[in-house]
Amino acid sequence: MMNRKSRETSIETQDVFVRYADIDNLAQITKSKICRDSKNIAEKAQKEYSKETMTKQYMETYDRGGRKERILLIDVNCKGSSTGKIVYDLYTNLRADGRTAAICYGRGKKIEEENIYKFGLDWETNIHAGLSRITGFNGYFSYFSTHRLISYIEQFKPDLIHIHELHAYFVNIKPLIEYIKSKNIPVVWTFHCEYMYTGKCGHAYECRNYQNGCGNCPAIKDYPKSLWFDKTWQMLEMKKNLLGDWNFTIITPSQWLADRVKTSFLKDKEIRVIHNGIDTNVFHPVDANELRRMLKIPDDSKVVLAVAPDIMSESKGGKWVLKLAEKMKNENVFFVLVGGGGIISIPSNVRYVGKVKNTNLVAKYYSMADFFVLFSKRETYSMTCAEALCCGTPVVGFKCGAPETIFKEPYAKFVKYGDVDSIVKLINI
Repeated sequence: MMNRKSRETSIETQDVFVRYADIDNLAQITKSKICRDSKNIAEKAQKEYSKETMTKQYMETYDRGGRKERILLIDVNCKGSSTGKIVYDLYTNLRADGRTAAICYGRGKKIEEENIYKFGLDWETNIHAGLSRITGFNGYFSYFSTHRLISYIEQFKPDLIHIHELHAYFVNIKPLIEYIKSKNIPVVWTFHCEYMYTGKCGHAYECRNYQNGCGNCPAIKDYPKSLWFDKTWQMLEMKKNLLGDWNFTIITPSQWLADRVKTSFLKDKEIRVIHNGIDTNVFHPVDANELRRMLKIPDDSKVVLAVAPDIMSESKGGKWVLKLAEKMKNENVFFVLVGGGGIISIPSNVRYVGKVKNTNLVAKYYSMADFFVLFSKRETYSMTCAEALCCGTPVVGFKCGAPETIFKEPYAKFVKYGDVDSIVKLINI
């Protein structure tokens, strides 16, 4: 059971999450309660997790002390990732509200729209990544890209800057923040991961070194990785010196992540929770019969879906879907995997479709499924859970941080990490 003090707003109020990988316990707790009322699931989820709800809450945050007319959004991507979609949705809704909005982003294809500027230089991003691996420092390079970003800020003259992700080798963090501080520009900063209060890690998992200064990093070979040198102590000290005395607002997509921030050197900052928003014009129940036929899945078979950009990575847990499929190979259940990574051997009850960029098609996959499974090691929110629920599909999976505190019974069930047997029981309800 969850500690009720850490509970946050959700489509339901009961706590039924279990420890990451505890699949057996998940099945036992939730077998009698799993719900497949698509219309009811979708209606409640769309109200709670829509991009309109998210934008309204962000505008209320922006406008404390007076309406902000010129908003600059900064992220690694625009449109092309979970945070990139959030940034673009905010940009669109801010403009619809009569404000002037701009996006500055570092990576991805160039987007030709008003006030959307790719400042990152791809060749410099590659050099930054290489230098990070060699030196152990990340977020310290990209001189020309950072200068281009600062020049745009100087020209745009925002009333407020909303920062999202600054890792991924595309910007030099220190001069950017020093410039913003020198201009006294109000800042709202959404933490989508733990990078800004750890030495380097996006997900610290069970490690608490960031509370004492980092160094001797157990994840030095993980992204953003170093080949030889551990500079996590120096990088954390840089962040402390840069952010410690700065007055800015931190937003997290979940109470779970907000509570994590409060264990760091940023514990005294103002921290607010705003759930990430879903485009409910796309993610809602749709007819997926044609898709089922295309995948050669019989009408009387159950469908279990997993979706992630890199579904077969260790962090997203595609291997657990394959283990689950193997356990259920003699049952009338098919497993569909959407995302990159590749599979060498595909069981007969698995349909691996690779990456799907068309969001309307992704909504069809969600709508086709009887269950959406989440087998991540760590999530600070989980857009895919919200998308599945908005399409009327219940969620089952491993406890992995924030999802079990957000998505609740009877529409979501979470068990201890690795407990595949409990997932089998849930699917067989």
